[in-house]
Amino acid sequence: MTQQVSVRLCLPCETDLVGAFYDGVVGDLVEHINWPKWTYKVYPSTAFVKQMTVQNSQFVCTLNGKLVAAFVLNEDPQGAYDRANWSKRLSDGEYLVCHAVAVSPEMQNKGVGRQIVDFCKKFAADRGYKAIRLDVVPGNLPAKKLYENCGFRYRGDVDLLRGYQDIPLFSMYEYNL
Repeated sequence: MTQQVSVRLCLPCETDLVGAFYDGVVGDLVEHINWPKWTYKVYPSTAFVKQMTVQNSQFVCTLNGKLVAAFVLNEDPQGAYDRANWSKRLSDGEYLVCHAVAVSPEMQNKGVGRQIVDFCKKFAADRGYKAIRLDVVPGNLPAKKLYENCGFRYRGDVDLLRGYQDIPLFSMYEYNL
């Protein structure tokens, strides 16, 4: 387990830095195995980071002042989440969705992902949400393993009507609070 990272909202003055961080992570994924099927400079991108920062949804994780991870946490599923076989019927606004979780290559497999998930659970519980939901590209085995090891339950593969030809289905996960 690595040292405890500091998690906070991204500041507007940091959006270019965080966008460049995502570019670096995606570049590494493309060179090795692109588990989430992210596209360099398309998703996640600096424009995406700026939009999420304005919406107070973009989070950053630092260790000793260095950016080591980033993620988005909000109420927007960015797709047809109502098509999933959830264990509880919840309305929009009753659950949070975690997106675009990225950990720097040198910090992967050191507990940072688990710290992000733990932060999301506490954040949601403290604000009265009933669940955290998320979707994963079906072949993204590292992400699936992380979420399952953190207590998330797999709820099937679903077409979220996002229109991605190369990702027709997404694996759905939930953690009820």
